Amino acid sequence: MKGKLLVIGFGPGSNEHITKRAREAIEESQVIIGYNTYVDLIRSLITDQSIVQTGMTEEVSRAQEAVRQAEAGKIVSVISSGDAGVYGMAGLIYEVLIEKGWNRADGVEVEIIPGISAIQSVASLLGAPVMHDACTISLSDHLTPWELIVRRVEAAAQADFVIALYNPRSGRRTRQIVETQRILLEYRSPDTPVGIVKSAYRDREHIVVTTLANMLDHDIGMLTTVIIGNSSTTVYDGLMITPRGYQRKYTLNTDSQSLRPHQRLQKEAEPWSMSAAEDRAFLFGEQEELQPAEPGWSPFELATEALELVSAGRKETGSAQSILAAMPAAPMSENTGAADEERLVRSPFRQEAVLEFAVSPGVANKKFSAQQMIMLAELVGEEGEIEYSPHHQLVVRIRTVNPQEATRRLHMEGFLLSPIGDIAQVKACDFCNLEKAESIPYAEEIHARIGNAAMPKELKIGFNGCGMACYGAVNEDIGIVYRRGKFDLFLGAKTVGRNAHAGQVAAEGISPEDIVDVVERIVNRFKTDGHPNERFHKFFKRVKVVEGFVYREPGQSKVEEAVCGD
Repeated sequence: MKGKLLVIGFGPGSNEHITKRAREAIEESQVIIGYNTYVDLIRSLITDQSIVQTGMTEEVSRAQEAVRQAEAGKIVSVISSGDAGVYGMAGLIYEVLIEKGWNRADGVEVEIIPGISAIQSVASLLGAPVMHDACTISLSDHLTPWELIVRRVEAAAQADFVIALYNPRSGRRTRQIVETQRILLEYRSPDTPVGIVKSAYRDREHIVVTTLANMLDHDIGMLTTVIIGNSSTTVYDGLMITPRGYQRKYTLNTDSQSLRPHQRLQKEAEPWSMSAAEDRAFLFGEQEELQPAEPGWSPFELATEALELVSAGRKETGSAQSILAAMPAAPMSENTGAADEERLVRSPFRQEAVLEFAVSPGVANKKFSAQQMIMLAELVGEEGEIEYSPHHQLVVRIRTVNPQEATRRLHMEGFLLSPIGDIAQVKACDFCNLEKAESIPYAEEIHARIGNAAMPKELKIGFNGCGMACYGAVNEDIGIVYRRGKFDLFLGAKTVGRNAHAGQVAAEGISPEDIVDVVERIVNRFKTDGHPNERFHKFFKRVKVVEGFVYREPGQSKVEEAVCGD
């Protein structure tokens, strides 16, 4: 009769955290083999099984005895705390079997029964510190050369892993944890959160949340697991929390998401991704070296002041989706209250930002000064991007951990800063080099009230200062033309496709006193009732009437087939 080896991980040691299969395996066993302490932890589950227990450092003898008894035809359980395959007995059992020429077809049956490892049990007591990439490192150099352990600690520290330290200190090994702290401090802030848990889910459980600088002030021993946070880990109300990155794309304090589902996986929303980096490398003509994220402030913190500056003079703060491509889900909408803004500013999560925004000389002014261009070039540097857009703007992308300083400098230099994306954008003419300035205040007031507000789809508001309309206001979603002291209003232009057309004349002779309110009501109606990703001309056609203006089908033009047949 062939025996069977059951290699059991029974978790942290509390009965409620032992799996059903582990209990069944112990029950069906004839022999139980384990370290003295581990046998004591599961003694309430043992009935009439034979017990073989040894002291610390007797792992090989336990594995050999387990194999011997299994080969004699017995069902043998070898127990490990945590998971048997994580610094447990599973690997050693296989090594001993392999030395004896074992194979799966003819040898004793082996079943590995998983359990909760220390990194998981300790993390659950600390909060959620291993929500992102994490690694485990044993500081015991009894079986592993210390030089190799040092290289692993350095690599994990540089790569910004959350690190779980197993076997951090014993009576004889006291210097390893000191040296590990020294290495980590070369790459991480002294304020990095650290969790120290002794005897997780056991009678003498003890939990400490401290910092990397102060971790050695606390008791650390062989029954302790230490978790070192990464550059994004924070402490909130005594809990360690490592963000996965959802705050980059999602609005966490409101049901309304600024990024629609179809936008969330686009490159524009993931400038940190490999494919986006490859695109940048192609544009720059060289391979970009991706750098690890540096400690900094939170996406919310980074976005808040930048948006305040971008939206200077407005009551609304707009959508961070269109100002921070790297973290578009930290938006503050027009419904954001003072308490919400304060909470966002205080958000402790730290991420590197890619700041993406548009700059122009102003609503009416179209001339950059030499000093502005010099300062903009210095700010963008070699790694950033400046892209000319067809909307009288320069789109700027810079990687920074301090976007508020960048936007402050631009604002002080006289730039008009705007988000990009699904927002309302006012596109005014140059008013004949500002000579026809009578209607400029109305363009600026429309921008102050409406410009940069989040929309279901990008909304272009064209403004021309005379009846020539040479900047093409009539070809925008909403067109405003100043003529003979009053305003003409055009709605629903379609700028692309075979059936492209100008906007329909919705009204003529609107008084200057009324024009801003009229346009604001139209925009708010679109903002409220527009479908996600629905362009304004489709919205106008669908609802038929917008603030009293009735939709009319545009005149149909016959499109002749091209001679080439294409």
